[in-house]
Amino acid sequence: MRRFLFLLLAVVLVFPPVISRAEMTLLMAEEDGCMWCARWDEEISETYPKTPEGKIAPLRRVDIRHSAPADIALERPLLFSPTFVLLENGQEVGRIEGYPGEDFFWGLLGALLLDRGISIETSG
Repeated sequence: MRRFLFLLLAVVLVFPPVISRAEMTLLMAEEDGCMWCARWDEEISETYPKTPEGKIAPLRRVDIRHSAPADIALERPLLFSPTFVLLENGQEVGRIEGYPGEDFFWGLLGALLLDRGISIETSG
């Protein structure tokens, strides 16, 4: 029995269990002519992929006038542009409707991620 436990411990140390992390995506539903989408683009789009949030939940853009992509499951239809939908493995887990400005956007997105157990450290 002691040998078995020693062998089991050795296997766990050599081959640690794989902890699968959910695949997160931030879906942005937008449309041509949307001034709030344009404002988001001006204030955030360039830096978003470089942020911790952007690395955790890469951005995926869709046109709000088209049907939702088949590989995602939304809780309700997309009605406002922009709408940001946090997806976990293709399932909606949170949403921000509209663009309330840069400061509010980061706070709201941070709250959605925190609801999923993901804390983003901020400096300042």
